[in-house]
Amino acid sequence: MSNFPVAGQSRHHVNFIHRKPPRLSSQPKSLGFTLIELLIAVAIFAIIAIATGAVLSTVSDSNETSEQALKDLQDLQRAMLVMERDMLQMVSRVPRIQGQQNQLVINGGNFEFDSDEDGIAFVRNGWHNPQLMLPRSSLQNVTYRLQDNQLQRLHTNYVDAVIGTEPKIRVLFEGVTNLQFEAAFQFSDDELDWQENIENTELPIAVKVEIETDRFGTIERIFQVAIR
Repeated sequence: MSNFPVAGQSRHHVNFIHRKPPRLSSQPKSLGFTLIELLIAVAIFAIIAIATGAVLSTVSDSNETSEQALKDLQDLQRAMLVMERDMLQMVSRVPRIQGQQNQLVINGGNFEFDSDEDGIAFVRNGWHNPQLMLPRSSLQNVTYRLQDNQLQRLHTNYVDAVIGTEPKIRVLFEGVTNLQFEAAFQFSDDELDWQENIENTELPIAVKVEIETDRFGTIERIFQVAIR
């Protein structure tokens, strides 16, 4: 057949008729993922999951540490408030000790009252007893000591405890490694004269307590007792 145009046909029309159609591929194009692509995706997700888990674990541990530190700080502040209340309300009252006569208003020292370090004992006023409904007075004998790394406060229902009376023990703070008491009964050069021997028949002017703890290190407080 001739490629020349005949009458009534244009050159463009002839070329269109004899244009060869595009060759189609015998294999259809794949629409899925290859094995390598899947392995890469799984590896990426695994890395993200591990990193996320590590971050969450770190945040959780930090939160637990912060909560424990806050609790320890609150317990320490509460213990100092209890001790301050007792010191401020110390009275010149000579108690009997296990039914035995006693001449000391304030008593204590190293390893006293089964303490692992220093211990101290005295009588305080202001033990709440509304309308004297309870069979006791408003006076309370108080003892502080260190046992098993615990700052303990002991008291009995009656000031003059009889032989065999077991005190009630309250743990104020744990993690204590050392407990020291000093008392000042007079001034020296306009300064308090501190002494380790706190046994006396009179009230001290002030009491110094030094507490060593695992978390907060050494803590020192001075409590005023009597105004002279």
